[in-house]
Amino acid sequence: MTETALAQQLRSDIQRSGYYPDLVADALQTALADEPLLSYVVHHEATFDRDELRRHVTVLALTPTRLIVEHTDEHPADDVHPVASATASTEAVRIERVDSVVVSRVVSDPAQHRPGGSAAEVVLTIGWGAVSRLDLEPASCGDPQCEADHGYTGTASNDDLSVRVSEAADGADVVRQVLAFAAALSQATVARHR
Repeated sequence: MTETALAQQLRSDIQRSGYYPDLVADALQTALADEPLLSYVVHHEATFDRDELRRHVTVLALTPTRLIVEHTDEHPADDVHPVASATASTEAVRIERVDSVVVSRVVSDPAQHRPGGSAAEVVLTIGWGAVSRLDLEPASCGDPQCEADHGYTGTASNDDLSVRVSEAADGADVVRQVLAFAAALSQATVARHR
C-alpha cells in the first residue's frame, strides 16, 4: 500500500470509529509532522463509569523514526463544566527508546492453529520507560516455621501502553491490524538497534 493510500485508510478508519473524528485526525496530524506513515492502529473503546458510558480512542502510528501514541477522551458536562469537552493528547516516542514490544495472543482450538491463522484476542504492550510498574511481596525462605524478616522480592516492568482487541468486540480486521502493527514496530526496533 502506498504512503498516500495508507494515510487515506487511516483517515477512513478514524472517521469510521465515529468518535470526534476531526479532533482525532487533527491531533494526529500535528504529531505526525508530515513524516511518512508506515503502519497504524485505531482502537475505539467504551467503558462504564458508574452509570455513564465513556468512550476513548487510541491511535498508534508508526513513522520511520517515531511511535506516535494518541489518546482522546471525552468529559461529560457536569455542575462545574456546563458543556461537554474532549481531550486529545499525543506522545511521540523515538523508535530507539522502544525497548519492549509484547504480543499476547489467545487462539481458539490451538491444536488446529496454523501459521498466519487468526487470533481470538490480542494484547499489545509497548514499553519505552515512561511508566514502570513495581510489584513487591514479602520474601520467604521456604521454611514454614521461619519468622525471620527476609525483605521483599518483586518484579519491575515497563508498562507504558497496552491495547487489547478481540474478534468478538472489535472484529477480525482490527485484530489483524494490531498484529501487523506489532510486526512493523518490532521490525523498526530491530532496524534501529543494529
